[in-house]
Amino acid sequence: MEIHPYYYSLEKRLFDVVLAIFVLIILFPILLMITLLIMIGMGWPVFYLQKRVGKDKKVFEIIKFRTMYVGAQKNQWRYRQHNQAPEPMYKNWDDPRFVGIGKWLAKTGLDELPQLINILKGEMSFIGPRPLPIQEVGKLDKTWNFRYLVRQGVFSEWSTSLKKYLTLQDWKKLEEKTLRRGGLGYEVKTIVATFKTLLLKI
Repeated sequence: MEIHPYYYSLEKRLFDVVLAIFVLIILFPILLMITLLIMIGMGWPVFYLQKRVGKDKKVFEIIKFRTMYVGAQKNQWRYRQHNQAPEPMYKNWDDPRFVGIGKWLAKTGLDELPQLINILKGEMSFIGPRPLPIQEVGKLDKTWNFRYLVRQGVFSEWSTSLKKYLTLQDWKKLEEKTLRRGGLGYEVKTIVATFKTLLLKI
């Protein structure tokens, strides 16, 4: 598939860096509050690091606020029958591994805020395909390789779609749609649309 040239531009990278710094400054009180709530209600660690596959299939550690008990990833297989996403992806909004405010953080998407650090490090972008865990990537065929030609994103057409967990084919089409489009206007539009969706969940 043909990817919009904007994804390889200096303009996109500058937009990512400037916006990430701005959002970190503006949302610092909220980030601090969430950090304190996790420490009080769930203990240490505050952040959850997971290996994800990024641009050129390079592995990096995605940063999230922790939403589950320590070591929860090892027990995911116990709840696989309740998976609400198309295999090999996994999502369970009623996952019993959530603790404290974890379920609320995941539902509202606030657990993703630390990925601003991933953006500043150059591992992610605001707009792009969502980075997948290594084990999920290994189960996808070669028709998904287009997603590794760009930096993975926090937001995309997938993140705002009501169809994102229906079928694997729907998932792929939404990511392809994201990469066919580009430009500063498109990025702003997608980010605003995502925030509107998330605000309705708070």
